[in-house]
Amino acid sequence: MAKLSTSETIESLAADIGENIYMDVAKWHLYLSDAHLHTVLAEKLYPLMSEKSIQEEQVLEILRGIPVKLGGGKREVPLIDLLPMQCQVNLIDLVEEFQRNL
Repeated sequence: MAKLSTSETIESLAADIGENIYMDVAKWHLYLSDAHLHTVLAEKLYPLMSEKSIQEEQVLEILRGIPVKLGGGKREVPLIDLLPMQCQVNLIDLVEEFQRNL
C-alpha cells in the first residue's frame, strides 16, 4: 500500500470494515457501513496501527466502548454485543492484515 495520509488510511480501513463486518439483528445482517458505524470504528482502531502487533483484547475493548443506540435512543448496546463471534474474528483478522499492508 502506498504511503497514505491519516485520513486516507482511516477511510480505507473504514471501507474494508464497512464491506465485511456486520451486526446480526434478528437474523438480519446489517453491515457497519449501512449502520454508519464503519468510520467511527476505523477512527478508534487507527491508533493501533502504529503498534508492533495488535492484540485481540485491544480490538474487543474498542468494540465494548462503542455504544449503538436502539429504539430511537431509548437503549444503548455495546457494538460487541451485536457482532456475531465470526465477525469479531474477521474484524481482528482484517485489522491485522490492514496493518501488515501499511
